[in-house]
Amino acid sequence: MNSCCDQNHSLNLKMPQPQNEDRKKIPRDYYFLKILGEGSFSTVYLTVEAESKKEYAIKVLRKRQIIRENKMEYVNREKKSLLKLGGSDPSSRFFVHLYATFQDSEHLYFVLTYARNGELLDYLARQKTFKIEWVKYYAAELLLALEFMKVKHIIHRDLKPENILFDRKWHILITDFGSSKIVGEPDVLKKSDDTNCRRRKNSFVGTAQYVSPEVLHGEETSYSSDLWAFGCIIYQMISGQTPFRAASEYLIFQKITNLDYQFPEEFDQSAKDLVEKLINLVPEKRLGALDGTSYTSIREHEFFKNTNWDDLGPAPISSEGCDELDNLVIPNNLKPGLTDEITTQLHLNMLSSPSSVEVVVHTPPVRKKSEPNRKLTDLSEEEIGERLELQKNDEYCKFVEGNLILKKGFLEKKKGTFGFARKRMFLLTFGPHLYYVDPNSMTLKGEVPFSEGMKTEAKNFKVFYIHTPNRIYYLEDTTGYALEWCKAIDEVVNYYFPKN
Repeated sequence: MNSCCDQNHSLNLKMPQPQNEDRKKIPRDYYFLKILGEGSFSTVYLTVEAESKKEYAIKVLRKRQIIRENKMEYVNREKKSLLKLGGSDPSSRFFVHLYATFQDSEHLYFVLTYARNGELLDYLARQKTFKIEWVKYYAAELLLALEFMKVKHIIHRDLKPENILFDRKWHILITDFGSSKIVGEPDVLKKSDDTNCRRRKNSFVGTAQYVSPEVLHGEETSYSSDLWAFGCIIYQMISGQTPFRAASEYLIFQKITNLDYQFPEEFDQSAKDLVEKLINLVPEKRLGALDGTSYTSIREHEFFKNTNWDDLGPAPISSEGCDELDNLVIPNNLKPGLTDEITTQLHLNMLSSPSSVEVVVHTPPVRKKSEPNRKLTDLSEEEIGERLELQKNDEYCKFVEGNLILKKGFLEKKKGTFGFARKRMFLLTFGPHLYYVDPNSMTLKGEVPFSEGMKTEAKNFKVFYIHTPNRIYYLEDTTGYALEWCKAIDEVVNYYFPKN
């Protein structure tokens, strides 16, 4: 291990600073209210600035892990890109804004825009498809964002619905620039890791559906690489599925390389023509690839007919009657800053009932706790019948072979402790069964076999293992409900294999 990893208190990672920082912020300038998400070396918190009472998302990055995993260049690259895309230009509104950065002995802190309405991917999962007017609107916002990135000489290289967020008024905010390329600067990510190109195909697990062939194969990228992803996103907003789908990542890569995809019969014809011109194996032949600063040829396409590029108007989702968002309420007993005690409490809050969390905010509903002392399997025949009837409307019902779904949710499935993660929908049912499904290709990937020797092991609030006689399954619930999964699985095991 690098010796500096052992000198935790002497770590001082130099990074470019936002120009609008009047003084260095510190953690005590903010109230940390909730965990929004966690990555391999960072945690994102919902916060409120103590002085201004403004809400922010603060990404807290762990220095030791950044150095150990050689990720500093990714961190610097994201920061440089966000700084270049910030400012007073009207087009900067399409990007998560970096307001401040600071650090202490153990962490780096990025103060970012809080996207109150979540990810495009989550909304697509609920909505399935968008109305064609919605697609035109958000495709237009995305195109304006791509034009601004071009002005700033930035290629995103990992554009996908997961990295497109919605702000308070349902306008897009592009995020996650860790894999971006700043044109004109050395591609340090490529040079610093000679094995990167060989690993790249495996590094896009779960999101390869949006990756252009040149990025996939580790070749030279250009602004046109983002145009490929742009076409894939338009396709998904209309059809509800990604254009390249298969039973395995390898087969998806093959489909991308062979340009093997089809359109549903009801697919809008002008949109079909646009997508076909964007998803082209040759980067220079993609529509807009040879344009100047503005993507004029895309703007003039039939799909964007009657689009007012100077004023797109209000976002269509909010105009469909979405409720006004509540303001944040800071609990009376909460002190500003991020101490170990606060961090622990925030993790515990993720497992608590809604009534124990005093943050009033428009976020996805917290999962309700079951009745005290009632097991997941304590269901009457009448309850089972009612739930089976309701379950017929669930899109994942077709995978469970008529069994009652007791618990479902997205988990990251890994091959080994440090293997690449694959996002899967897990379905715990009577039977007993524990199915897992690829949510992108909507194919059943497998089943965790139940047996008397099956047992769970929770490593923390997110990570847990399932031990079976022939295999260990390494799983992560990024929302922090690992203990609930262990409890649910154990109850089903005990129901079918009661112990004396």
